[in-house]
Amino acid sequence: MSNTAIEFKGVAKSFGDVKVIPELDLKIQKGELFVLVGTSGSGKTTSLKMINRLEEPTTGDILIDERKAKDYSLQQLRWSMGYVLQQIALFPTMTVAQNIAVIPEMKKTDKKAIQRLVDQLLDKVGLDPVKYRNRMPSELSGGEQQRIGILRAIAAKPEIVLMDEPFGALDPLSRTTLQKLILELHEELHNTIIFVTHDMQEAIKLGDRIGIMSQGRLLQVGKPEEIAQNPVNEFVRDFFGSSMKKSIYQLSLAEVLQVQGSQIEQSLKTAVVEQDTSLQKAFEVLSQNEQIKVIDKSKKVLGYLTSRQIFLYLSRM
Repeated sequence: MSNTAIEFKGVAKSFGDVKVIPELDLKIQKGELFVLVGTSGSGKTTSLKMINRLEEPTTGDILIDERKAKDYSLQQLRWSMGYVLQQIALFPTMTVAQNIAVIPEMKKTDKKAIQRLVDQLLDKVGLDPVKYRNRMPSELSGGEQQRIGILRAIAAKPEIVLMDEPFGALDPLSRTTLQKLILELHEELHNTIIFVTHDMQEAIKLGDRIGIMSQGRLLQVGKPEEIAQNPVNEFVRDFFGSSMKKSIYQLSLAEVLQVQGSQIEQSLKTAVVEQDTSLQKAFEVLSQNEQIKVIDKSKKVLGYLTSRQIFLYLSRM
């Protein structure tokens, strides 16, 4: 059985005479958190909407579990996927509990089971069920509303969740909190998440793999550290680099080790560097090795770092 959850095969999309996606070929694996990132108008949201057929491809096919999306009934397809938007789209006349329960109720899940599920999910995101289940959306903050939107998307335990700029309208603290929540839920549920953002920092923080789009074309796909070390062109290099703070290359490896250091992985190709090595130099070394052993002036081993661990540190700055 294939490990591919979603596949774009020669997909193109036009609106009238305007071709917004000339051709898209992409495989997204089951259980991965895949981030599509690009500037406004790059085609990332249109690509996402074609997965659940909010938009139909002009040509080509999208496969869901090796079956063409157009061969599913719309109800079957959309009920099998969670969907979270930037515009927090809770039903204003429904309570928090009713909003979360929408899809399970449509699937005729037992009412007592739904009540237990709602309370469990609210607990999971730090909202006291007693206080929140009967509140209306208008009584919630933006961050709380978006938490409910995420719970509604996962309540029926879909294997695929689509997220379109879900945190773009939130304040930085709420955004950071919900990014952490997504990572925790993904680790627990092992679902396939396709996450759209224009923020490379957010993409680095969340993505198992990242796809960078520009003018409807998918320029490069890979792990964050792979793209950083081997950008396919100047656009990718500049777009990736612009997300990093100008001062990061002045950070020392000792600072990173305090947060992200690990024990040696015996199977990885390892190079030795001193603790005052710049991150820029460390990345150059890591382009030829899988991990670095960091030592002090007396040759004492301080710890080990992979490029992925360095990126995790940077993404949380």
